[in-house]
Amino acid sequence: MKLYKLIVHTKGFSGENLIINPKDFPNLNKGDIVEIYHPEDEFSRLLLQITLFKEDLQGRDVVSVEQSIATTFQLRTYADVHVNVVDPDSVSLDSVEIIFKDQYLGRSEMWRLKNSLVNTCVYLTKKIEFCGGSIRCQVHEMWSLGDRVACGVITESTKVVFRSSTSMVYLFLQMSSEMWDFDIHGDLYFEKAVNGFLADLFQKWKKHGSNHEVTIVLFSRTFYKAQSLDEFPHFMRECLQQDYKGRFYEDFYRVAIQNEKYDDWSHALVELRKLFSNYRKSVLEYNNRPNTIIPKAVNSTAAQGNFLEVLNMSLNVFEKHYLDRSFDRTGQLSVVITPGVGVFEVDRELTNVTKQRVIDNGVGSDLVCLGEQPLHAVPLLKFHNKDSPIATNNYSMPHWINLSFYSSNKRVAYSNFIPRIKLPPKKSKHSIATSTNLRTKALYEEEEPFNSVVNYDAYDAQVFTVPLVQTKNVKAVKKTSVSGLEGSNKLMVKRKMSDPDIHYVIEPPAPSGPPLSKSPAISIPYKLDDDCPRHSSSSLLQSESLLRGDNTSVSEADSSPSRLLIGSTGSPASGYQPQLHPSSLPRPGRALINPFDPSHITIKLTSNRRRWTHIFPKGPTGQLIQQHHYQAKAPKMHKVEKSSDENSPTKIVVSKSKPRHSIMTSSYLHGSHAVNRKCLTLLWGATGEQEWTPALTTASKVLIGVDWKSLTIPACLPITTDYFPDEVCIQTDYLFSDYSLLPDDVNADYAQQRVIYRKPLHTQEVFKELVSQRLAQGFQIIVEDSGGHTPVIVGSSVVGCRPFDSKPTQEYKLSIGRIFHRIVLNGSEISVTRYRPRHPYPPFNFHYWYRFQAPDHPNYGVSWISFTTEKLENFNWNFLDHYICTRGDTDFALIESLKYWRFRMYLLPMCPSVTKRILDGSEHCDLYNPLSPEEQQNLMDNFLKFIELWVNKIRRPQNHKKQRSSVASNSPFRERLGSNRLPEKPRPRSGSKVLERGKVSPSIDSSIPSSPDYDLENDPDSPQVVLLKEGASHNEILEQMKNPAVGVGFLSLFPSLPRYTFVSADAVNWLIHHMEGVNTTEKAQSVMEEILKEKLICHASGDFSQQFIIGFYLYHIVRSKEEAKGEDTDPLGDLQGFSNEWVEVEARQTPELSSIPTFLSKTLPPTCSQVNQKGPMYKESHLEIDVQNKSDRVEWGHLKYQAAYRPDMAYEMVVQWAAASGPIVADLVFGWARKAQSCGLQMVPIPADPFALPYSKKSDPLRGPIFIALDTESLMGTKSYLFEEFEEETWTQRLVLFQETIALSFGFVACTVESSQHQHNQYIHLSGNVFLLIPSMHCEHSTQTVSRSRPVRRYNVSSEINASPHHEYITRHVGNQTCNQDTRVGFLWSWNHMVSRKWKLGTTNATCDESFQNKLLSDFTKFCSNRDNRLRNLWNLCWEQAKEKNFKI
Repeated sequence: MKLYKLIVHTKGFSGENLIINPKDFPNLNKGDIVEIYHPEDEFSRLLLQITLFKEDLQGRDVVSVEQSIATTFQLRTYADVHVNVVDPDSVSLDSVEIIFKDQYLGRSEMWRLKNSLVNTCVYLTKKIEFCGGSIRCQVHEMWSLGDRVACGVITESTKVVFRSSTSMVYLFLQMSSEMWDFDIHGDLYFEKAVNGFLADLFQKWKKHGSNHEVTIVLFSRTFYKAQSLDEFPHFMRECLQQDYKGRFYEDFYRVAIQNEKYDDWSHALVELRKLFSNYRKSVLEYNNRPNTIIPKAVNSTAAQGNFLEVLNMSLNVFEKHYLDRSFDRTGQLSVVITPGVGVFEVDRELTNVTKQRVIDNGVGSDLVCLGEQPLHAVPLLKFHNKDSPIATNNYSMPHWINLSFYSSNKRVAYSNFIPRIKLPPKKSKHSIATSTNLRTKALYEEEEPFNSVVNYDAYDAQVFTVPLVQTKNVKAVKKTSVSGLEGSNKLMVKRKMSDPDIHYVIEPPAPSGPPLSKSPAISIPYKLDDDCPRHSSSSLLQSESLLRGDNTSVSEADSSPSRLLIGSTGSPASGYQPQLHPSSLPRPGRALINPFDPSHITIKLTSNRRRWTHIFPKGPTGQLIQQHHYQAKAPKMHKVEKSSDENSPTKIVVSKSKPRHSIMTSSYLHGSHAVNRKCLTLLWGATGEQEWTPALTTASKVLIGVDWKSLTIPACLPITTDYFPDEVCIQTDYLFSDYSLLPDDVNADYAQQRVIYRKPLHTQEVFKELVSQRLAQGFQIIVEDSGGHTPVIVGSSVVGCRPFDSKPTQEYKLSIGRIFHRIVLNGSEISVTRYRPRHPYPPFNFHYWYRFQAPDHPNYGVSWISFTTEKLENFNWNFLDHYICTRGDTDFALIESLKYWRFRMYLLPMCPSVTKRILDGSEHCDLYNPLSPEEQQNLMDNFLKFIELWVNKIRRPQNHKKQRSSVASNSPFRERLGSNRLPEKPRPRSGSKVLERGKVSPSIDSSIPSSPDYDLENDPDSPQVVLLKEGASHNEILEQMKNPAVGVGFLSLFPSLPRYTFVSADAVNWLIHHMEGVNTTEKAQSVMEEILKEKLICHASGDFSQQFIIGFYLYHIVRSKEEAKGEDTDPLGDLQGFSNEWVEVEARQTPELSSIPTFLSKTLPPTCSQVNQKGPMYKESHLEIDVQNKSDRVEWGHLKYQAAYRPDMAYEMVVQWAAASGPIVADLVFGWARKAQSCGLQMVPIPADPFALPYSKKSDPLRGPIFIALDTESLMGTKSYLFEEFEEETWTQRLVLFQETIALSFGFVACTVESSQHQHNQYIHLSGNVFLLIPSMHCEHSTQTVSRSRPVRRYNVSSEINASPHHEYITRHVGNQTCNQDTRVGFLWSWNHMVSRKWKLGTTNATCDESFQNKLLSDFTKFCSNRDNRLRNLWNLCWEQAKEKNFKI
């Protein structure tokens, strides 16, 4: 075999991984896969794909490999290597893991990235880029034929798993009573949790470079020993809840760390230890008051704790991911750390809700147990017997929880014994006789005295047998088998929320004759083989794996356990019809699981159980495995025995329905022969393919370890799954609806209606985008063939679809929960068929009250939340598909129910000098002064420049630049440069994109001045300014405006913009400097309005009804028909269409500042900010997202923005999108942020709900504002009322204005807030770190009437007064401790959790600076409490200013 010399090259020399000379390899082509290895090191073979031939490669018989790759694979430079071409199929990968960091990748991006990797070669740590480098990730792990490999080829069937190193992680620490117990090594379980597990976890995060956004919450449940509510004082009753036993309890949540990212988490461990020392006392004694008797409080055990509630708390945050869309992270993980062993007593309905929410939202849920692994299957949910007449316990083993057991490294030298249970406490004989152990009773519910002489096996068989009744005609049937029951029998279906996977059929006595042979069922043998454990056949439940009636049945599962995934209670199954004696037929009850011997129970297969399976690699036996679980030896396989008698009671037969891909097919088992289990076993774990056996709990080593990979680099929900119901099930259990789209016909009409023509999407593009949209909403592509998810040629239509003609078609099937979609492309027609369950789950609304204390909060406040299930079947896919089809036309505007993505931003003034003083160590933070008129004008000019250049991307003719800049030194638009908005051109890529946009050169970016701080008026080359006389005619004015040397400066020609288009603010400034007698903005505006009335100028849309508005509004000089002859630049006259393409903002002047403080003025400003509001507060326009043509598809979005800008207020913009890639939106937004900074503005992200008050469905249940009380008592002196010198009606408003004065001095600026009922006095700090809210007054523009509250002490505040929600919040959070009215005067302070270090764009920028944040809060609190008399000094200073101006009351 020929040998070649190996040389290496750097990325600077070539970006290719492999370079070869085509003369040395005449038979190789681009795209071929070659293996490279040293003759003596055959085990280390590198696979690379040929992407470049280079004829001038130095030397002969040489191959060049990129240096880092050669180092990784230990290839030696100048050594001999073999180079062989290999068949891609022989080195194909079963699965590959790709990790990424500090990015947001949507599921659509993952799918498109996966498609781009097909037929490419990958190797460990290979860097992968997509969308022009916007998406960056690298290969982490690869599996092929059951083993890890170092390189391979990605094929259509390779499963690509995406893992994020930057996720949103919630760590919940269950502070149950066991936390204060000692483990077998003598450590407190809390020490084991913090010093052991969390310390190890943080160390692994640091090692892997994980940068998660973390929230750590301590939670517990407190029981009160009381018989009735009357035993509690009134202030406690609001938050009390009762469980099914009538016990009263409160749930407590202590948020230790909230939405933080740290490189080093060691200080967090210190903080947790501090909280632990006082936690139990603070919770149990929280409600203690002097002279008040309170029932005794007891901390619950882990099993009785609020486990499901805490998962739902995180789900309420996670399911709103599209609202507060951060571009810094992807993925959501909820981790519960419990000192228990994985057994929880739960409510059945809440379990079903939690399960469906966890699965539908694609959230990873990990349970880490600190206790020793018990001798039964876990996790185990024990249902409350609140409605069962029989005292048996119902259990469920949830498949949607990833279980880990943490064990410390400590070992006992003298013994290997591991105690699995803790001994009960020693009790006297008297206490044993009078009471049972509380925890034992709570866990096992045994009411009868324990009998020492008992047959344990018989007792177990009796307990875990399905309860019997005397009804002879009841049969438990899986829903899919109903369709097989032919004949005229009428079926009556009973459904219960408590067990959604099954219903019971009560049918008349079966007629004599042969059994129903057409039912696609598998008979269960009455007599089992001798080597199977014997048990009552009435306790047999149906098989998850055999449910679908495939042609192949499953092999005995690999004993390697996995995360425990046995969902709701073992539901009686499907196609099986057990041969039961009439007397042993089960009643319509719930199936039971014996957690000590679940091997005889199999659960039916559903799409939910297969939702996460594709993140697991295949083990040596071909079955999916979890690597942190104990691996047992591969079990023996058994061939299926075919039987001619389908109803034979002694053999298992496979029904003859159409084969489908399931856990039974041979593709999972690497075998062509059908196999089956000799004994039906429980398939548990996330993979759904692992068997639980008692051996898992009795081996000498740790069996289930910690899934560190899941906790360090959590997997994103897989793009693909493999479950689709059979046709019988589809017909019986599903309703379908279908509709067709003809994109080519629809798009042509809509594209012509657009003011700016944009090339419509092709049918193929629409087809792919429809799949992308469903993936983005949590659907998964169903791969039923080993060929992967390649669209297949459809031979026959599934029920419910109209038959197609014979043309080849493409098809995708997708699913989420019990909802399935089938999208078929046939020529120019796209058909969408939606299958939804005939019997959907009933809606569920669980109202939950709790106490929580967030960071910086002084106590536990009362809050409440609702846990609700989402009706996925009600999503309006027809509407969204038409939105895609029409490329976002206004006829199909994005609506709230479509769950589109959005990103809110504020533009704020920059005050680097004051912020720097605080950062440099200034003692106080109330250093900010109001903006001067010059600063405000400068901000206005820069804002308008930002809107023109970077939002609208407008270009000015080059010949206007210098002339306009010489006109006047304070013209706001002197140096307007550059644009990337050009006339439409087709893309070179066969229409895969719509627009060819020009690009802004770096030189243009760097030449933009941050403010107009120079002029060219004295330039000798500049033309002489000619002033118009005061009485000049309107035509003379317009002619002078057209003057190319000293005119107003027009915009370049652009589709939809007529000739002579100018900006209104430019025209006003031009008039002020070019016309005598016009020296104010008002006069200039008046002149332009007169010209508009004469129809000499007009809005650029061609609509004369649009008034003249100063700001960035576009107008044009109207030309006569003769002038416009032969030119196609006339405006279209469509104002709405024009507004949808251009961002136009009014520039509003700030009212002049009075020398007298506002709150002491005789006349007060309007109480409502909407008084002077003309037109809508917000406008919307189309937004081109992909301005640099990076994406592989057409992308677009929308921009919602405030209609008017004021320099002294925050300005809001919201980017909205459904058909755009997250990283490309991020590029656009961060580009804006950098340009804003160059314009003297600061852009910061803000959450959808800044204060997270519990009155909004969007609110975060573990977030809440901090109340900062204002010490008005210190200001009163001898007064009876704070503002007694003024009319009483003005007192409330004057107090708010005084509070506003304080906020402004600390650097807060006002925000505009949409409100229907209350006037929100909301502010944001100039650094973007903090929101501030002055509790609201009633809004005069409200349609509802709410009484005003007077929040100053010594007022007669009646309890009947209906205060604002802010006052109610303050009362709940502070009034519990001090029930007086002082607490109602103050501020609500809330951190902006959306800012991250990525938004700190300069050294003088304090955004996301933690020390700055802490200092600001501390100083503000001290000021409001009148520390060092600072509040009183401000009050006196304001009064002195008022008196200096001869102010008289």
